[in-house]
Amino acid sequence: MHIILVSNRLATAKSISLDTRHLLLGVTLLTAAVIGLSSSLFYLVFRHAVDIKLPLVQELVLSAQAQQSLHAKEFMRENLNAMAVRVGQMQAQLVRLDALGERVSALAGVKPQEFRMGEMPGRGGALPTGFPTQDLSLNDLTGQLDALSKHMENRYDYMGILESRLFDVRAKKKLMPTVRPVDVDWNASSFGWRIDPITGQNAMHEGIDFLVEPGTPVHAAAGGVVVVAQFHPQYGYMIDVDHGNDFITRYAHNSKLLVKPGDVVQRGAEIALSGSTGRSTGPHVHFEVRFKGVAQNPNRFLQVSAASVMARR
Repeated sequence: MHIILVSNRLATAKSISLDTRHLLLGVTLLTAAVIGLSSSLFYLVFRHAVDIKLPLVQELVLSAQAQQSLHAKEFMRENLNAMAVRVGQMQAQLVRLDALGERVSALAGVKPQEFRMGEMPGRGGALPTGFPTQDLSLNDLTGQLDALSKHMENRYDYMGILESRLFDVRAKKKLMPTVRPVDVDWNASSFGWRIDPITGQNAMHEGIDFLVEPGTPVHAAAGGVVVVAQFHPQYGYMIDVDHGNDFITRYAHNSKLLVKPGDVVQRGAEIALSGSTGRSTGPHVHFEVRFKGVAQNPNRFLQVSAASVMARR
């Protein structure tokens, strides 16, 4: 390749001959210059950009950290709120269990100071060697609360069933004729075969006789419904009380009746005044216990009450 140079300063034109080697060398130098210039410009731009944008980057990082911390606090607050709700529910369950335990202990005859429902039980013990202690995680604590809540619900159901059973037993005991109709410690004539005081013959006595002064209050041996309150030729003024479960008690030879058929009487209620009406030789109270219409020995029932009184002492 020939290049002709023409200039006013030159007297004659000059020509330069360039071969392929010169062209390659020129292209290489030009490429190296471009690359060097680009690298220099990139370095200068990057350095100034970092100096300018560094506070912005720091702000972005701090904002991201603050957002992450806020999310962590919200997550912790939500879990704490959920645990607080569970703890509140368990506290309510404990209050119900305490009240139910006091009722059950009363039905079972256990003194409140012996049961101590409102106190924490004493616990303790040495830490075993070779078993390292472990901190509970949030999931572990939640699982423990769930298990404890279910355990308390099961115990409450069990205590409810126990209370119902004890209440039924106590109600049945109240319906059993175990209270003396009059306040005396002995009777003049027991249950069974005896010499009849009027005929002098051997006869069956279907009750027991309590010697008392005329007009002595007569009490119901158990709670029930009055089914008979009338005069009978042999029993005189008599009262029959139905206690359920096929049990009936009879109170005879009274001077005055204080109840009428259909009245509901409680255990120990005053129902009549003693006397000597009907087939009788003197003031007394004739007391009978009948099961399905068959006369039973009243002493069997009255002895239960006496035994329970001695046990309480």
